[in-house]
Amino acid sequence: MNGTRVGAIVATLCVLGGLAYVYRAEIVLSLASVAMDRRLDIGPTREVPWSTGPDPRGRAEGERPPNVVLILADDLGWNDLTFAGGGVAGGSVPTPNIDSIAAEGATFTNGYAANGTCAPSRAALMSGRYGTRFGFEFTPTPPGMMQLIPIVAGTTGGRLRESLPAEDAEPVPYEEMGMPASEISLAELLAEEDYHSVHIGKWHLGTANGMAPHDQGFDESLLMASGLYQTEDHPDVVNAKVEFDPIDRFLWAAMRFAASFNGGPLFQPGGYLTDWYTEQAVQVIDANRERPFFLYLAHWAPHTPLQATREDYEALSHIELHRERVYAAMIRSLDRGVGEVLRALERNGLTENTIVLFTSDNGGAGYIGLPDVNHPFRGWKITFFEGGVHVPYFVKWPSRIPAGTKVDAPVHHFDMYATAAAAAGAPLPDDRKIDGVDLVPFIRGEAEGVPHDALFWRSGASRSALVGGWKLNVSDPPGRTWLIDLENDPTEQRDLSAERPEKLAELMAALAAHDAEQAAPAWPSQATFPVNIDKDLSRPDAPDDEYIYWSN
Repeated sequence: MNGTRVGAIVATLCVLGGLAYVYRAEIVLSLASVAMDRRLDIGPTREVPWSTGPDPRGRAEGERPPNVVLILADDLGWNDLTFAGGGVAGGSVPTPNIDSIAAEGATFTNGYAANGTCAPSRAALMSGRYGTRFGFEFTPTPPGMMQLIPIVAGTTGGRLRESLPAEDAEPVPYEEMGMPASEISLAELLAEEDYHSVHIGKWHLGTANGMAPHDQGFDESLLMASGLYQTEDHPDVVNAKVEFDPIDRFLWAAMRFAASFNGGPLFQPGGYLTDWYTEQAVQVIDANRERPFFLYLAHWAPHTPLQATREDYEALSHIELHRERVYAAMIRSLDRGVGEVLRALERNGLTENTIVLFTSDNGGAGYIGLPDVNHPFRGWKITFFEGGVHVPYFVKWPSRIPAGTKVDAPVHHFDMYATAAAAAGAPLPDDRKIDGVDLVPFIRGEAEGVPHDALFWRSGASRSALVGGWKLNVSDPPGRTWLIDLENDPTEQRDLSAERPEKLAELMAALAAHDAEQAAPAWPSQATFPVNIDKDLSRPDAPDDEYIYWSN
């Protein structure tokens, strides 16, 4: 082989290598898409055969315990609702149906998510406990996601800080990352009182080793099996791809439009996901009107990928930014669906004897590029600043809770477990620490003091404590603390760590004592990455920006 030919080969390889580097994100995402197509076998749409039946104890309507409806939104920002004077696009997208739960029941002005990301919050809702008590510290992610995201992020630009290497530990299969079967789910607890329990939507608490919803006490489970709201090319859907967000780019490559029922084969949902879940929830209410039921309606909305029905999108022509308009249309669908669920209860004569609980798994995400999503709070999903964990938190029960009640004391997701259990007359488990408390006595002014003297959060590098109105946020790396007088500074603008060393020491000691009671993570963190506290992902980092590191 002569030198000219060798040189040509070397030059060609260099060009190919350069192209591969430039287009490395597209290459890895294409590979992820191919792998997902090979992994999933999705059948055609089919009807869901919801069961119906009488009260197993033969009780008349006035003798039955209250039905329980828990509606959980995903990544809903504090400022996505109009109940407190906010709302998407300057308040121009009203949410009257969700707002009505607050107006007709109790609003917890300081309602807190169990975590700054989704799955650990769901573990607390379903167990009544800090998920870290049984090792549920990190959000399970699909195979390859946390390895691919840094590669994709490296091509988006604007980032000044790098992710840190994953822990050197034996990986755990995605299906085995979840709430262990030894935990007593809310559905299992209510089964002792002969409730018929139904799950619709997202689960994210594992599917193997007895972790699936139909193995954790739910009589019926319509599971979100992937993450598209509709097929990408459907004529009645409008998409908004967020190119600066590596998570979004991964979701578009890896997610499909799929559901399953009671662990059965995958099939295509019967319509735009939020609307279809609503339709199914209404059918469940109709089918169970003669017996006590627990409906866990775990919406995917408004989590990315951003997809809306064309009808909702076209109704919001005043919103100029495309991704904001799609996001607003998703909120519109979510609110409409909540209204249909409430009307189904009314139509069946169940409103008075149903406790409805509404919240979000965490705050709004900074990676969607909408800076006001958590206004007025600081931070985003994937932080323990208020924007990440201070969420809408409403409880409505007309026969027991006075309309328009407001409670300012801090409450937590695990309190919904204890509140629902108490309403149903189900004794809490006595063989383990249950962190949640029944909130109804506090709503009615029948309980003294506050539900909790302190609340805590932990996700690897990030930890937080709320004690007596003081908030501590810790991020290590980079070895930074923020001490906030939350009662006087609810938007966390002034760090008092240097000015109040004695208060800092007090909260650090409380956090350490709490951590000492928690279990080690049940699976290793797959990545530790920086999150800009004040800038959404559409804006580039600056050297003096404040940031935390988050382990997942």
